[in-house]
Amino acid sequence: MSETSLRPAAELARLDPRQFPNESPAYREARTELLAEEIELRRHLARVAALRRALPPGGEVMRDYRFAGGEGEVGLADLFGPHDTLVLYSFMYGPQRRDVCPMCAATMSAWDGEAPHIERRVAFAMVARSPIVRILGLAEERGWRNLKLYGDPSGDYTADYVGERDSDMPAYNVFSRRDGTIRHFWAAEGGMEIADPGQDPHMAPDLNPLWTILDTTPGGRGTDWYPSLRY
Repeated sequence: MSETSLRPAAELARLDPRQFPNESPAYREARTELLAEEIELRRHLARVAALRRALPPGGEVMRDYRFAGGEGEVGLADLFGPHDTLVLYSFMYGPQRRDVCPMCAATMSAWDGEAPHIERRVAFAMVARSPIVRILGLAEERGWRNLKLYGDPSGDYTADYVGERDSDMPAYNVFSRRDGTIRHFWAAEGGMEIADPGQDPHMAPDLNPLWTILDTTPGGRGTDWYPSLRY
């Protein structure tokens, strides 16, 4: 559907005359105006997703990256399984870290429940620059049952698609496979340099549903709170 054929968001927002107990006319008017903005946000997200899908072909993957899994060594191509798309998330759990990054752990805990659904359409795996035995121990501790977990023993993949060879940073990369050729499709980019004033430099877009929930609350995300590994 073209942009010109879409009904104005403000018009759509007034189609549902919903009211909740004891709300004031001022609240309902402000809420209707907000609904129009939420409709525009939904449309903008759809436009951005369409632009992402329309990207030119990314760089061809020329190296045979090797990963350590619970059942032995695998290559990047093996991670695709039957799919033509692979989402590969690098989480912060290098050997120099005593504990996994709390933000990565919170994100992955949310994804653990979604993984069986995601894998109906694309391959989905997690990788860290740490020994696989240590990673599997972490999964047991965190209660992850569905995530496919791998180590990057050589650091080759980390060096090319995350940062330094021993980089302990998160990275979200998407790869495509067409006619036997694997290409990089998209990555979440940007850090502190893309953060607006007073904003934590979450990936653009945010991929952790934690923030989606908090964004619907009166206090929002806050400015001095992060998830913890233990409460």
